Amino acid sequence: MAPVISSISPVQGPTAGGTAVTLTGTGFTGATAVKFGSASASFVVAGSTTINATAPAGSGAVSVTVTAPSGTSNGVAYTYVPAPVISGISPTNGPAAGGNTVTITGTGFTGATTVSFGSASASFTVNSATQITATAPAGTGAVAVTVTTPGGTSSGASYTYVSAPVISSLSPTQGPSIGGNTVTLTGTGFTGATSVFFGTVAASFTVVSSTQITATAPPAPVAPVAVTVVTTGGTSNGAFYFYVPPPTVAGLSPTKGPVAGGNTVTITGTNLTLTTAVHFGTAAATALAVVSDNQITVKAPSGSGTVAVTVTAPGGTSLPGVGSPYYTYVAAPVISALIPTQGPASGGNAITISGSNLGLADSVLIGGIEVPFVALSDTELVATSPGGTPGSVAVTVTTPGGVSSPATYQLIAGPSV
Repeated sequence: MAPVISSISPVQGPTAGGTAVTLTGTGFTGATAVKFGSASASFVVAGSTTINATAPAGSGAVSVTVTAPSGTSNGVAYTYVPAPVISGISPTNGPAAGGNTVTITGTGFTGATTVSFGSASASFTVNSATQITATAPAGTGAVAVTVTTPGGTSSGASYTYVSAPVISSLSPTQGPSIGGNTVTLTGTGFTGATSVFFGTVAASFTVVSSTQITATAPPAPVAPVAVTVVTTGGTSNGAFYFYVPPPTVAGLSPTKGPVAGGNTVTITGTNLTLTTAVHFGTAAATALAVVSDNQITVKAPSGSGTVAVTVTAPGGTSLPGVGSPYYTYVAAPVISALIPTQGPASGGNAITISGSNLGLADSVLIGGIEVPFVALSDTELVATSPGGTPGSVAVTVTTPGGVSSPATYQLIAGPSV
């Protein structure tokens, strides 16, 4: 009676052959040939019911038959499956910790049994004969991604494990709640960065190099936030950035000064400790000194008219509409005439001082002695002469704009002329 094949296992294999195929049936004793289609296979008769054969090379679907002295068996289907081919993977890199989804495209993926990243097996889903989605396992460096099916193992497609970025420092570490300032991030692994976050808010940024990013801080409430960088390698550690309130100017003392500048002005307000600049209008003040968070002193620059004084700190620039931040430049007083020009050494004589810029007079000195006076207008003062030794004395007027050039008054013995 001719042999009978009841089953074979496996029922498919690579076109290159070499697969061990077990044939189960009856009448195998004395078998003289096992064929896969027209191709002879090497085989071993394990018993009357079992043959172990090695599939030869082939293609497509073929019939497996056994020939014995009693005849040739029925044929059982065996299919040659081409090896899978990977044409691309996306993405081509990912974090060393793994866990990201990688889409593998190509051909011959049906029946895939294994997807490997280097020597590490990945979990995967066969979407179709041309697509697999795999979850990358943990790994390091560059590895070959391969797919194994009954048709064999594909050639490898390169996949690179990328270390997560690391932020070592920020500069500056603080800024205004309105955002807009440039922050430089220094660290490693910044190449290919896809996002920079200030807390949960995405910032616009530029990758300068693998170790440096410049980002524009977005607006946020006054509070500390963690700045992070996201790349295909994962999310960096968080580096703290502090949103701070803007400074305010509540008042100035004095509120007036000479056009030449140089006088000391005390500024009161809030959030002044970290002040970096003070401007009178558009002109920068000098000799900035921080007294406390509520007080600073500066030297006024030269200027003219009435200007707003603003303070700049990490929290931004103060608004001129808040408080009383206005400073007025006052021209220096000028004495053009004294009437009379002389008087008794015993003092008490009324002297009319004419000139310009006299209306804001703080003091009148005659012979170095501060005397009582009345400002009648911006062009006229009346002062009372002091007593003194007969002779010439200097008359000066002091205003917020400075001290006038001296005019000469004569103290004489006896009654005035």
